[in-house]
Amino acid sequence: MGLRRSLYKTPAQLRSMVEPGLITAAALDAVRALIAAGMTTAELDAAASEVILARGAESNFQLVRGYRHTTCISVNDQVVHGIPGERVLEAGDIVSIDAGAQFKGWNGDSAITVVVPGGDPAVRASRERLSQVTEGSLWAGVAALASASRVGEIGDAVQGYIERSGESYGILRDYVGHGIGRRMHEGPTIFNYRVSDLGPAVRPGLCVAIEPMVTVGSEETFVEDDDWTVTTVDGSDGSHWEHSVAVHENGIWVLTAADGGAAGLAPFGVTPTPIA
Repeated sequence: MGLRRSLYKTPAQLRSMVEPGLITAAALDAVRALIAAGMTTAELDAAASEVILARGAESNFQLVRGYRHTTCISVNDQVVHGIPGERVLEAGDIVSIDAGAQFKGWNGDSAITVVVPGGDPAVRASRERLSQVTEGSLWAGVAALASASRVGEIGDAVQGYIERSGESYGILRDYVGHGIGRRMHEGPTIFNYRVSDLGPAVRPGLCVAIEPMVTVGSEETFVEDDDWTVTTVDGSDGSHWEHSVAVHENGIWVLTAADGGAAGLAPFGVTPTPIA
């Protein structure tokens, strides 16, 4: 498949990306509403699954070989790819939930981070700050896409936002964003940090999943014995935020946000435009 065909969608294909994005957003909204001390990660996973199936879609995570869950749920020092199960959430935990839906052959992918109410106030404040900065860096990357010439400008914006926060956070280097469309993971690679090769051109038809993964301490991680869960070596907390975004003739549209990204982009002076 040629570069142009694999990276850039037609207007009709972009329209087909809207519904799976909205379904993904709805699944994460359902999970967010349930997060509380005493809930298990398996219960949260079931809530996401119920929404996706009720909307006539399927979990694209379950289409990944060897993975049978609807979401990835990562807690505290787990940054990404945590497997839902019997773990019980505790007050003050920082929880990242990653989910995706496939609808009529097209994909959505998104992630949020939530701090469970309660717990030690100082720990909670640290974790809320981490989540806020990570989410802000995501929106900085999305905003950069609105005027970028090359996809590498996204990573520069993400890293720059984190640096300007005044926090000495780590940015995972081994895990990055990606293109999205007929498959959940397509080209191009979307780095969350500055790179010398700025990569492909940003032009109408590009659909990407931007997903900064940020830690309070070192960016060094290891994969746990379950062969999935990515955890910090130094035990520091992690946060993961993600949106799928489309570039079209009239601007950009965040496919996995009900408002197209209007609220998140407002602080950056960017107004998203619906896909016609």
